Amino acid sequence: MTGRPTAPGDGQPGLADGRPEVAEGRPGGGPDARPGSAPDGRLGMHTLTAGRGLLFGGDYNPEQWPEPVWAEDVELMRAAGVNLVTVGVFSWARIEPEPGARDFGWLDRVLGLLAEAGIAVDLATPTASPPPWLGHRNPGTLPVDESGHRLWYGARNQFCPSSPVYRERALALVTDLAERYAGHPALALWHVGNEYGQICHCDVSAEAFRAWLRERHGDLAGLNEAWGTTFWSQRYGDWAEVVPPRRAPYLVNPTQKLDWARFCSDALLAHYRAERDVLRARTPGVPVTTNFMGLFKPVDSWRWAPEEDLVSNDWYPDPADPLFPVRAALTHDLTRSLGGGRPWLLLEQAASAVNWRPHNVPKAAGQLRLESLQAVARGADGSCYFQWRASRFGAERFHSAMLPHAGPGTRLHAEVRAHGAELRRLAEVAGQPVPARVALVHDWPSWWAMEEAGRPSDRLGVPDQLLAYYRPLWERGVAVDLVPPSAGLSGYALTVVPNLYLVSDEDAEALTAYVRGGGVLVVGPFSGVADPNGHIRTGRFPAPLRDVLGASGEEWRPAPEDRPVRCAWADGTPFEARTWTELLRAEGAEPVAVFTEGELAGSPAVLRHRAGAGVAWYVATLPHHDALAELTGRALADAGVSGALPGPPPPAVEAVRRGPVLFLLNHGDREARVPLAEPAEDLLTGARVEGAVTLGARAVVALRP
Repeated sequence: MTGRPTAPGDGQPGLADGRPEVAEGRPGGGPDARPGSAPDGRLGMHTLTAGRGLLFGGDYNPEQWPEPVWAEDVELMRAAGVNLVTVGVFSWARIEPEPGARDFGWLDRVLGLLAEAGIAVDLATPTASPPPWLGHRNPGTLPVDESGHRLWYGARNQFCPSSPVYRERALALVTDLAERYAGHPALALWHVGNEYGQICHCDVSAEAFRAWLRERHGDLAGLNEAWGTTFWSQRYGDWAEVVPPRRAPYLVNPTQKLDWARFCSDALLAHYRAERDVLRARTPGVPVTTNFMGLFKPVDSWRWAPEEDLVSNDWYPDPADPLFPVRAALTHDLTRSLGGGRPWLLLEQAASAVNWRPHNVPKAAGQLRLESLQAVARGADGSCYFQWRASRFGAERFHSAMLPHAGPGTRLHAEVRAHGAELRRLAEVAGQPVPARVALVHDWPSWWAMEEAGRPSDRLGVPDQLLAYYRPLWERGVAVDLVPPSAGLSGYALTVVPNLYLVSDEDAEALTAYVRGGGVLVVGPFSGVADPNGHIRTGRFPAPLRDVLGASGEEWRPAPEDRPVRCAWADGTPFEARTWTELLRAEGAEPVAVFTEGELAGSPAVLRHRAGAGVAWYVATLPHHDALAELTGRALADAGVSGALPGPPPPAVEAVRRGPVLFLLNHGDREARVPLAEPAEDLLTGARVEGAVTLGARAVVALRP
């Protein structure tokens, strides 16, 4: 817990090349991946759902409560239909109250109660938050920030991933935990750590960083070349001079920071793998996961996901955000895509309000159910919450829970019980795929490089661009997979690249071949700018994609924020954009929209180019939503792709197919009527529906023909 961002991670040397291996067609799995299992035969969600159906539950922290409360908890869980709980995430101090001691008795009793009740356990390695005695006796295990200040215990996540003492203590505890509970009837899943994202700039981390850099660049000559150290007299003559990007008087070398981000993600991955390997060796039949946080910047999830048996995610949308249904769908599609299209687990969400925003709006009646079923519709085989029983003390005492402070006789707990019952009626959905013909490209190293300081504008952000290009597809009911730029794209009719600032020659060649082979490609602004070291590609931009796009540019021109960017389609219809423009010329492409005022009047704003058997689009500005929706419609027509319904769903209605089941979710506060192509049965109610279905506010149907 929780889904708010923490700091990025740092630590041991890890993989150095920065490129995930991705099978053809679907990220991480390939188009023929068996639902519920990986193509290499490793364990998956089917291990958990067999005999249980969809999973329902949440984090359970019995160590916060007197033992007599535990029996009440288990009875209430059974009544609510809970069949999976996460135990032990922050229990290191309870299990190891002093160095080398072990107190497993309380955990034995908790797992015994759960096993007797038929409730499976996702048992966590409690290494995310070491006890105070570790930092007190070994201050070198505590993290250091970029200014050289040591961060202390008293919160959570207070460890340096590079610390050998921390690693030794953590693995010793994990080993004992695995050996004690191997074969326990409650154990169904291992949960390694929690929301990885820790960072440390200490001298131990510096040495680990140097080792990682030697693996990546070979020697100091390679490092100096990659980092461009002739700039600002930054040449390194001794490895001892190389340090993490600590606080400096002015802008730090951007390639140094890019490599640091890669290292931080890899270092934490190495720690995850060390714990995972201990667990696999002792419990080979139990799947292992860790909880991602969607578009969490510090961790390159494309590199992490293949190391898990199943992918899980924590998701905490803001009820006050009008676009939260779209953000949620994007996040769920990313999570499914990280697992190669296989079912995934929503491991944490809030039953109502969180505690960590400045102003914490609760969920409206029915919202708990709606958000949970949205995840199921987009491939989740489990819907879990933080947490089961609301805490009386500690930093999260005002965070909502499945069982609130006011007890079981509450509206919120009644919703929890009702939702647990209806999830059982969706058992046949477990394992079903969400087929997609559209790919949305996202790359963590490109994100890290693009958002470094010293760029033309900090108002062009990667997550904002992803959401902007995803939203029109969501509104049309078009299913989307997210992919890294190295993914095989032959299984997709349309590929959308909102921003790919950093691109390798190989990936640029693959995108070009995709279009020439018949694919449709849409590329957003400020793409193809830099190579994998973050060095600007010289010549007219986007240099590696010029031929396929049939256009080139010479100047990036951020626009004044106090007025819109005015444009027009080729037929004269006006539209507005914002923030960003580029000075371009067509080199074979057709300008389908132009800028209509200022120094760029008459120059291309959107171009379309036939290349080989396919079509490539380039967008040189940030169109407002209506214009981007128009462009998306044209690209979908080029690709011959339609949505889950014969036409676009009504406003605020989400339409997505999972296997044979059509999910319709009304995120609005008004009734909506949706025409249907064929009669169907609503799995949630058993009702037969013909012609059209009427959805009330925050209503959901799951229609099977």
